[in-house]
Amino acid sequence: MVAQRELSEAEVDRVFHALATSTRRDILRRTIEREQSVSTLASEYEMSFAAVQKHVAVLEAADLIVKRAEGRERLVRANPEMIARARALLARYEELWRSRIARLDELLAETPADRTSNADTTDVPRTEEGD
Repeated sequence: MVAQRELSEAEVDRVFHALATSTRRDILRRTIEREQSVSTLASEYEMSFAAVQKHVAVLEAADLIVKRAEGRERLVRANPEMIARARALLARYEELWRSRIARLDELLAETPADRTSNADTTDVPRTEEGD
């Protein structure tokens, strides 16, 4: 297995921008299932061919899909490598938030007595009564 490098900030921005609309997510889903022409994709939406081409261009700029020419047609297929890299990024975010939530759960589960006994009081100077 080839080690995947982390996405740059610009790549992350392009991926999240590309996935921000339902039409682009649907185009990506369709191209994961099978390679399709832009014309075939456009026939599935109630928008102009040019509008679908723009959505495809955004996905291509994010490297989520790959477009190739076959004669006069432009065929589009999902790029599994970039999808895997985006999935790995989301998995890291998920792990970060799960660990934060787990820590918050631990703190909320502690009783006031637990918090008092866990407090570090070794640095607090003690005085004798009458000082």
